[in-house]
Amino acid sequence: MKSTRTISTRFMLVPLWACLLALPAQAQCPRFSGALEQGGFIWATVAPGSKVTLDGEHLDVLADGTTFAGFGRDAAATAQLVVTGEQPCTETLQVAAREYRIQRVEGVPQKTVTPPKEELERILREQALVNAARAESFQRPDLLVGVIGGFVWPAQGPISGVYGSQRYYNGKAGRPHYGVDVAAPTGTPVMAPAAGIVTLAEPDLFYSGGTVILDHGYQVSSTFLHMSEVSVKVGDELRPGDLIGAIGATGRATGPHLDWRMNWRQQRIDPQLLTPAMPAPEPEPESKPEPGLAQKPVPKS
Repeated sequence: MKSTRTISTRFMLVPLWACLLALPAQAQCPRFSGALEQGGFIWATVAPGSKVTLDGEHLDVLADGTTFAGFGRDAAATAQLVVTGEQPCTETLQVAAREYRIQRVEGVPQKTVTPPKEELERILREQALVNAARAESFQRPDLLVGVIGGFVWPAQGPISGVYGSQRYYNGKAGRPHYGVDVAAPTGTPVMAPAAGIVTLAEPDLFYSGGTVILDHGYQVSSTFLHMSEVSVKVGDELRPGDLIGAIGATGRATGPHLDWRMNWRQQRIDPQLLTPAMPAPEPEPESKPEPGLAQKPVPKS
């Protein structure tokens, strides 16, 4: 009995720090690049073969350990990250909130706000085409790894509309704007902002007119709306800078512009968070008289 009591006493006196050192250490969670905010897209590297979930949704993990996710316009303030495998970890990600432009417009004719009933069948049919195109999933790491963090502007011009903005028509909320608008003259070329495969190429949809969807792999996609020309077809594989079409004012548009939108799975993300600042317009060259031609004097009034 004495021996038993001695062993028990010694066990109880083992320092707490020694017990903690004996426990397996949890690996540090990966550090994400990108924009950890509403409308943002993030990516990181985990141990190859890991399984990753975000709020219970399984994320893709490429062979080199690259994993990624996107957040919608109204994403919650936190997201629970869980990594299992060689380097397990759990972390609550803090998702920054954004303020969006809100505009209230009164006295708008109802026929302008609500599409006519005779067009509803067409609208539903076209939405099914868009949904099917976005559901495509190309398991192409060579596409996605090459475009993460490397998007360029598909067209250049003044930014006339931003992601997340919303209008209220006659007191009723309209759908938020999920893209970035680039104003430019009709016919201005639209180029691929990154590599991808064309999954939709339609010249005249009711809402969006000339429309192209370019899949960058693993359901990360770009959509280009209101184009006057569509220069690609479904199945075309594009490189950065390849021609997609031309800016226009087709569909329900009030003037020529490109509406560029992006998706990660079902989440609509902000293209402007994945691109550098819009380049400043080049100054117009000064007009000079041709060599050898004398300037005529301006007659006095």
